[in-house]
Amino acid sequence: MSRLEAKKPPLFISEPLTGDAVSQSLSLLSRIFKSSYGPAGRLKQLHNGVGGCVCTTSQCSALLGHLSTGQPVLRVLTASVHNHVSRFSDCGLFTAILCCGFIENFRSLNVAPFTVVKISKHLLSLCMDHLKSEACGCRVSVDFSSVGTLVCLVRSILTSKPACMLNKTEVDHLTSLVLKAFIFTVPCHVETNAALGKCVIIPVKGRRVMDSTVLPGLLIETPEIHLGKPLAVKRTGSNRIKIALFSVSMSGDGFNSEEGTIVVHHGVSLEVSELNQLLSVGKQLVEDEVGLVVCQKVMHPSLKQFLKEKGVIAVDRAGLCLMEPLGRMTGSQPIASIHSLSPGCYGSLKDLCIESFAPKHFLHLIPEDTVFCSLILCNRSETAWDELKRVCETAEHVLQLTVKEPLALLGGGCTETHLASYLRHKSSVLPASTFKDLDCSQTQYQLVAEGFCRSLESVARSLSHDGEDILTDMVYGHCWFAPSGSPCVSKWSDLVSKCGCGMNGNTEDLSWRFLQGHSGSPVIQGCPKETSGKVSDLLTLDCFAAKCSGLQVALETANLILDLSYIIEDQN
Repeated sequence: MSRLEAKKPPLFISEPLTGDAVSQSLSLLSRIFKSSYGPAGRLKQLHNGVGGCVCTTSQCSALLGHLSTGQPVLRVLTASVHNHVSRFSDCGLFTAILCCGFIENFRSLNVAPFTVVKISKHLLSLCMDHLKSEACGCRVSVDFSSVGTLVCLVRSILTSKPACMLNKTEVDHLTSLVLKAFIFTVPCHVETNAALGKCVIIPVKGRRVMDSTVLPGLLIETPEIHLGKPLAVKRTGSNRIKIALFSVSMSGDGFNSEEGTIVVHHGVSLEVSELNQLLSVGKQLVEDEVGLVVCQKVMHPSLKQFLKEKGVIAVDRAGLCLMEPLGRMTGSQPIASIHSLSPGCYGSLKDLCIESFAPKHFLHLIPEDTVFCSLILCNRSETAWDELKRVCETAEHVLQLTVKEPLALLGGGCTETHLASYLRHKSSVLPASTFKDLDCSQTQYQLVAEGFCRSLESVARSLSHDGEDILTDMVYGHCWFAPSGSPCVSKWSDLVSKCGCGMNGNTEDLSWRFLQGHSGSPVIQGCPKETSGKVSDLLTLDCFAAKCSGLQVALETANLILDLSYIIEDQN
C-alpha cells in the first residue's frame, strides 16, 4: 500500500530548556512534587480522563505511575526518579524535588554548563564524603540490639503519607507490626548463603486498622473452607504434612489450540483422557502421602473431590505471587507438568489451621522454622488501604536496606539544611589548587555552590504547606519551623520548640536565621557542629542508602538535562 502523505522530516529543537513550554511544564511538575512532600503534603487525585479507577495519593511511585509527560526533558527526569524508586522504594519525592531545584538554580547562572557539571560533581563528592564520615552531624547509627532507632525509622515512613489516614494509636500499632513482620523474615541461624525472607501482605478492606495483625507462615484465601468445620489433614509417619505445589493448570483443558494441532483417534474423548490423567496424578499424590495440594491456577472439580475423599486438602487459584514464597518456605519445587511427578518435588509443613478475618477465611500454613510471614493489613477504605500497602512495602524495603548499611539520616529537612551549611563553610575554605584542578574561578565555584545549597534548602522548604516560616540555626545547621508571619526577634526560642528531626530543642541559643529563597546574598557561617543530643524515641529519620542514592541521581539527572543541546523528534 502506497503512502497517503509524504514522510515528514524530524523536528530539531535547539536549547530545549530555553523554551517556554519546557520551562512551564518543568515548573508545574516541580510544584506537584513539592506540594505532595512530607506528612502535611497535599493529596493528588489521578485518573485517565475517560473513566476507570481514581488514585488518591501523595506517594512518588503512585504519582509517577499515573502521570504522563509529553516533554522529552520531563520524561528523562521522571524515568530517572522512577528507576531510583524501583531500587530503593523511598526518597522518591526528595529526588524529584532536588533534581528540579538543581535545574532551576543552575540554568540561571552565568556559567558554562560544562563548568557547572564539573563543579557540582565536586560538591557532590564533598557531600558524600561528609555523609560517610564519623563526624557527620546528620547521621545516626542503627543498633539492631535495640528497636528504638528502627521504631523511629518505620514511624517516619508511616506518618509521611497523609492518604493512609492514620491516627497516633494506629501508627504505633502498625509500626510494631511492620517491625515484628521484619524480624520474622530475619533467619535465626546465620549461614554463608543466608537470605532474608519475605512478608506477604494480605488485604482486608473495610476493617479497622487496629484489626491488622502478623502471623508466622503464609495464608491462602480459601472461600470453600469454613471456620465451623474441623480441619482433617493427612500426615506422614513423622507427623509432618507433605505439600505438592503445581504451577500448571489442573483444570482438564490443558490443550491450547494456539500451540499447534493434536491428532485424536476416533472414539477417544480428549476431555476424558485429560481427566483420567489428572485422577492418575491424584492417586500418585495419595500414594506419596501428600496432605496438601496447592495449584497456582484452576483445579478440576472431580480431582478436588477425589483428593478430599482421600483426606487431602486441595487449594486452587493460589496465584503467581504466592508461588515463590510457598516454594522457599516449604522446600517444595513447583510442578510444571501433570505427566511426571518426582518424589523430590514435595515440601513439608509443621501444621495447618484456619484463620478467619470476616468475611474472609484463610488456610494458615505453619512451617517448622520460617523466615516468611503474613501481614493481615486492614483499613477502612480502598483508597486508604492502597496507600497503606505501598507505605508498608516501603518500610519493609527500607529495613532490609538498613540491615546492609546500619545507618539513618535525620529527617524533617535537617539533613538538607545541615548539608547546605556544611557546603557553604567548606567551599569558603577550599585551597586555590582545587579551582585550578577544576579549571574554574573561585567566583564560578561559589556561584555553583550557592545554587547547590539553595537546591538542598528548597527540599526543606517544601515541607511547609501552611505558610510556616522556615529557619535554620547557625550551630548545627538544622531545620526549624516557626508560626507564619513570625517577627525577626532576638529570642527565637520563644517561637520554636524542636527542630524538624526532633534531635535538638530550644534550650540553648542557636542563632537562628530565616532560610532564604532564590534571592539574597550567600550566607557565611562556620562549619556545623555534630549534635550533642541523644537519640530520642520521637526522631524523624530517613533511609541512609535511599537518600544518598537520591542525592546522586538528582544531580546526575539535572546535569544530563542541563547539557542537552538538541532534541530530535520523529514527526511521522
